[in-house]
Amino acid sequence: MMNPILSIKNLVKVYGKDTRALNGISLDFYPGEFIVVIGPSGAGKSTFIRCINRLVNPSEGEVIFDGQHLEKLNGRKLRKERSKIGMIFQHYNLVGRTNVIKNVLHGQLSNIPLYKSLLGLYRHEDKQEAVELLKKVGLQDQIYKRADELSGGQMQRVGICRAILQRPKLLLADEPIASLDPLSANIVMQQLHTISNEKKLTCIVNLHQVDYAKKYATRIIGIKKGTVVFDGAPSQLTDEMIQNIYEGKESQMKLQSASATHLENEGKRKMQVAVGQNDE
Repeated sequence: MMNPILSIKNLVKVYGKDTRALNGISLDFYPGEFIVVIGPSGAGKSTFIRCINRLVNPSEGEVIFDGQHLEKLNGRKLRKERSKIGMIFQHYNLVGRTNVIKNVLHGQLSNIPLYKSLLGLYRHEDKQEAVELLKKVGLQDQIYKRADELSGGQMQRVGICRAILQRPKLLLADEPIASLDPLSANIVMQQLHTISNEKKLTCIVNLHQVDYAKKYATRIIGIKKGTVVFDGAPSQLTDEMIQNIYEGKESQMKLQSASATHLENEGKRKMQVAVGQNDE
């Protein structure tokens, strides 16, 4: 059996004196998996994903990525390992006044000297790949627009391209569709899944929405009150398990009020328009 690219062992995060956001999580993640972590607000999903790349420092436990104990690293060594982990944020984290292609090129900031980034002196191959990625997600006509002129779904696709241009081994996405309408959300998830698969990346995505998890994940992890209560294939996630995970917060299981049928049909239609089959 292949070795895990990421091993989490007894991960604990305590905020303040006694607020336990994570309560001893242990998981292994393998190359090429597309994992969706589900659970209601306050379950610990964002804390979990942010402990992986040390945006949040764990209180206890081990985070072993690509053979390195991330919880023990600081300074330059941590930055080096973190550069192998792409991150996609709920609120995009783009530079609004900067154009789209420059935002994507920011994915290479950790690999070039500061003065070159300030002067826009990116390598030709980086610029070429940035353009190809933007074409792949249907944004070839938006390359020189300011990022703050885009829709939310378009901005999130720019965020995906930026993370991919980092050329990571692991891709993390923290609630990437929470701020989007159902149609844009479907496009973003489809493209995130497609690109991760093409690049053979391990991808871990936090979502509330069970229907998206079942549609795209190769593996689903359910977190409730900082504890893993489900870990398995989408086909193994029963209605009873879903009710247990979202107990008292069932309204969070869906994105707005779109039905699964409407989401599927309209999402496919909009993707054909936005992405097209003619990106030669």
